[in-house]
Amino acid sequence: MKKSLLTVAIFSASLSMFAQQDPQMSFWMFDKQSFNPAAAGIDKMHCASLFYRDQWDGFDRDPKTTMFNYSGNAMVGKTELGYGMTFFNDVLGQEKNNVFRGQIAPKFDLNGHTLSIGLNFGILNKKLGANWVFIDQGDGSIPTKETAQTAVDVGFGAMIYQPNKYYFGVSAQHLTAPELEDLYFKSARHVYVMGGYEFPLSSSPIVIRTNALVKTDLAATPAIDLNANALYDNMVFGGVSFRPGDAITPMAGFQMMFSDIVNGRTTYQHGIRLGYAYDVTTSEIRNYSSGSHELFVTYCFDIETLPMRIRHNDPRFL
Repeated sequence: MKKSLLTVAIFSASLSMFAQQDPQMSFWMFDKQSFNPAAAGIDKMHCASLFYRDQWDGFDRDPKTTMFNYSGNAMVGKTELGYGMTFFNDVLGQEKNNVFRGQIAPKFDLNGHTLSIGLNFGILNKKLGANWVFIDQGDGSIPTKETAQTAVDVGFGAMIYQPNKYYFGVSAQHLTAPELEDLYFKSARHVYVMGGYEFPLSSSPIVIRTNALVKTDLAATPAIDLNANALYDNMVFGGVSFRPGDAITPMAGFQMMFSDIVNGRTTYQHGIRLGYAYDVTTSEIRNYSSGSHELFVTYCFDIETLPMRIRHNDPRFL
């Protein structure tokens, strides 16, 4: 029993330290739009991504997160518009969170650089189970039946970037700070600052990609995530992330654009990206957990149709 209480205490302290109301992902650099809506449509293709994270493996009912992202890009008049959606399911013991967000992000050209302004609107649903271990039997603050509640959620973000060169973004989630009174829960506003730069090595098929993320709820100590990975021949990548006070994360992955499929005037372009990361826990939780596992796969496609050429029968127009 003492070990169980200690485990819960460490678990709760870690959540407070990193203000982790939102799920934590090691492959966040491939998942920007879930916390910055301005990243929707950044790939200029239709992309669908599936992420799965098993955090702190070894705990009974450890946190597990499943997330799906979709993003697309289209021209509306003379304005480039990114759009997308995010759904994630986050399970942490008795607590279950389901979040749906829709994103929209108009983009503007700044002399070869792109400025994207994004908004996301969605809903947050939180559910608490009733399978509790009572220390004080009959404690009225402990729910005796499953309770759920839903609230509206809003976020904002901005990014400036140049594809295959750099990006910098700032975003804020839970701007309305939705409160779930039945669950005694209030969302904290979260602020994210992220950036990255690519360094091609001259006369080499290797590109070094660096990424950094700072996240805070403006109350707890900000959490920092630093990453560097090397992409070889635009196909295989590997690298490591470091979250001070939390984990060191080696990761590896694969990406490829397949051959175009041409059917008459229509060309179908498509490609895939996938990866695996393993968090080596460096905090006190390492005494109880063997680490965290994360997987993701992304499929992107685009369809281009050549415009119909108008031909005239009058020989003067041939």
